[in-house]
Amino acid sequence: MDEEERRLIELERELTLLSRHFVASRGPRAGQALERSAYVLLTRLEAGEPLTLKELAHTFQVDVSTINRQVSAMLRKNLVERIPDPDGGMARKYRPTALGLERLRADREISLEGAARLIEATEWTGKTTEHFLTLLSQLNQSIERLEGLALARSRQASAPSDPTS
Repeated sequence: MDEEERRLIELERELTLLSRHFVASRGPRAGQALERSAYVLLTRLEAGEPLTLKELAHTFQVDVSTINRQVSAMLRKNLVERIPDPDGGMARKYRPTALGLERLRADREISLEGAARLIEATEWTGKTTEHFLTLLSQLNQSIERLEGLALARSRQASAPSDPTS
């Protein structure tokens, strides 16, 4: 096995573990109002302009029928609303309702508590955490470019800082 293959194997393993640790850190969904799919969709809709079912399906790389089922359930619970395309297009777009955003914020507090526990366990400084966030954001943005996605973000990845701080 060459050095590049070893790095890829380790990267894949560590990303798999990170995913598992992060989901587990949130603990049981007790107290959370949203299903996981609703949480993910609302997070995306909160970050940008309203989107069509086709745009949502492309964003999450799933079939339109899958997104349609998830959005329909969210419509019934008044978490999103269907609006005409502000640009005059034929397709309807979806945006979060006030209730959807309220539930998202409440569930996010639980998720943030789990993320805080993970960072506290590392005993990283704020600077090290910021460096990790920058690298993770750069990785995600590179993957999104590769997949032809343009996801809205509240902050852009900056140049890496000194990870030894």
